[in-house]
Amino acid sequence: MSRTRKSHKKIELELFPFLSVLACTIGSLILLIIVVSTQTLDSNPEVKIIAQAEDGANQQKQPRYIECREDGVVIYPSEEFIPTNQLENSNSAFLQLIRDVREKRDQEYIIAAIRPKGIEVFEKVRSIIEKEEIDIGYEPIEEDWTLKVN
Repeated sequence: MSRTRKSHKKIELELFPFLSVLACTIGSLILLIIVVSTQTLDSNPEVKIIAQAEDGANQQKQPRYIECREDGVVIYPSEEFIPTNQLENSNSAFLQLIRDVREKRDQEYIIAAIRPKGIEVFEKVRSIIEKEEIDIGYEPIEEDWTLKVN
């Protein structure tokens, strides 16, 4: 009887291909994160103001929008600009807006978007609006944000 001796080969597991794939995957994910965050930082964000009550429900009144900037007020949706020194002129578009809203104060009110440098203009606008007993809402927005109004 002859005995055959089986040779037992030691099985070796090599992890280098797995680690290569893992390193490529991590590198791809890092590149993706960098691209997405760069696009987010470079673009001017847009902000849309939606009229809601404190409980989150939609208001019953229809909003009229204005934007307070350092040098004046923009009336939306026409995007008509009124310089600060012309706000209280009797024929200004701003006072015409105030007259229109005052006549419909049960159905309309004013929402002011306030830029950081437009706080002084907002104080002036607010005093004019409150004298007419018109409801007003306001929302601070960043200087570089684009305002979208329907």
